[in-house]
Amino acid sequence: MSTALHHDPSPAQRARAAYRRRQTVLSVLIAAASTAAIGTLLAVAVTGAPGWERVRESFLDPEIARDALPRVLTGLWLNVRLLVCCAIGALLLGLLIAILRTLRGPVFFPIRALAAGYTYTFRGLPLIIVLYVLTLGMPGLRLQGMPPVLVLGGLALVLTYGGYLAEVFRAGIESVHPSQLAAARSLGLTYRQTMRHVVLPQAVRRVTPPLLNDVVALQKDVGLVSLAGPIDAVRAAQIATAQTFNYTPYIVAGVLFVLLAIPLIAVTDQVTLRAARRQSGG
Repeated sequence: MSTALHHDPSPAQRARAAYRRRQTVLSVLIAAASTAAIGTLLAVAVTGAPGWERVRESFLDPEIARDALPRVLTGLWLNVRLLVCCAIGALLLGLLIAILRTLRGPVFFPIRALAAGYTYTFRGLPLIIVLYVLTLGMPGLRLQGMPPVLVLGGLALVLTYGGYLAEVFRAGIESVHPSQLAAARSLGLTYRQTMRHVVLPQAVRRVTPPLLNDVVALQKDVGLVSLAGPIDAVRAAQIATAQTFNYTPYIVAGVLFVLLAIPLIAVTDQVTLRAARRQSGG
């Protein structure tokens, strides 16, 4: 038979708890007041500018926004599909290149050199140049089985971001202490088994925040595929702008991209916070 122990906080503990609650409420009130004050000042400064009316008519026309919204939403669905495919492709390519760059032994030097050359090249090339070369230059070769422009644009995104993600993965792999590799090999695991069961799980967990940050950046850059002609959200906004001589459709597309990014950014911040707490032992 067990006896439940009830602990009544002392008056000093109750006083400290009440003080913390008051400080929390006070902090929230101060933050809300300062945010409202700064927002009001910005609104007054912008709307009080001499050219505000002209800017509002050119960029914030509600009727044009309502008319352009369905077409921009249809184009955004293409961006979402392209984002999913390119993110998966870039993650797989980056992981493969990272593994190739971490191969040991002189026999693998040519593979390491090719992998390093790939990362140096595509991390240095501007994405827009890669897009132009693949979407405008490749079709000019008139080869049999040439994929459509949308696929070539996605390939440009995968190749470019694969170079960035490869370095992130490589940093994670090299952060695993060599003693763990030695311990795994001493237990009879092959190199491939060691990478699969010991190294990669730790490496991926450690570099998840920067990986998600690169995916957020990719979410924005998928809009550049419109330069090759596919009608995504940006291209749909451009067409609507050409028809109305008003830039409001671009604002509509920008707002939709922000709304699309918010969940991913929230997940990234949460993962980063958890990783920081885990490293600090909290």
